[in-house]
Amino acid sequence: MEEKSLRERLRLLYHGHSRAAHRFRYGILIFDLVTIAFIIATSFTPDAPWIEYLDVCFGVLILIEFCARLWVSPHPAREFTYFSTWADIVAILSFLAPIVGEGLGFLRVLRTVRLLHTYQLVSTLRVDFPFFRRNEETVVAVINIIVFLFITTGLVYETQHYRNPAIANYVDALYFTVTTLTTTGFGDITLQGSLGRLIAVCIMIFGVTLFLRLLQTLLRPQKVRYPCPGCGLQRHEVDAVHCKACGEKLNIPDEGRF
Repeated sequence: MEEKSLRERLRLLYHGHSRAAHRFRYGILIFDLVTIAFIIATSFTPDAPWIEYLDVCFGVLILIEFCARLWVSPHPAREFTYFSTWADIVAILSFLAPIVGEGLGFLRVLRTVRLLHTYQLVSTLRVDFPFFRRNEETVVAVINIIVFLFITTGLVYETQHYRNPAIANYVDALYFTVTTLTTTGFGDITLQGSLGRLIAVCIMIFGVTLFLRLLQTLLRPQKVRYPCPGCGLQRHEVDAVHCKACGEKLNIPDEGRF
């Protein structure tokens, strides 16, 4: 009975809508950001025993959270059909690299994929933050850019810093990624090898697409997402009273601004 009660409480924290569940998921998000900050910060420091100790600590914490998430999942086996689950497994092994071998250390970059899990917080953010409700598409576009920058910067660093003297830390990798994404391309840093060229091509193709998407959300007229009860139209002017497609009366929450 005790075990069932604990499992039910964890399930409510992961999938519920209470204030405690919201705070729990925000806590996991903060932990993910701290993990990524640790990865970036340690790229500037030489290998030391305290770094290996923290690696193991992060690996154990991530493993505990991963097991808890599987335990409360209604379909645990289905979780292994998601790429993010395997990314978590690889990230756990890479953080435990001091135990199983340093060869897995570069795989820590896949921990950045965990940021994609933050998209499940969208419904929570809509409730908690009026600013997010008003600017959801712009915020999501910014998150897409940030996630893409984290992943590609980590990939550039982990595949280049051993053999490319121009990539000494995450700042160098970020500098290359941003100049490539924005098509500035100063040419002072280039990636070596066929893999490096393929990474640069992917940054240019996918990065420019995400960047243009962000510009689109910033430049076009602001609208709010609210399903019309008559025709289902999702986007309306912020001060709309009737749906422009079918004329149905709308009741768009506006926090009293109009």
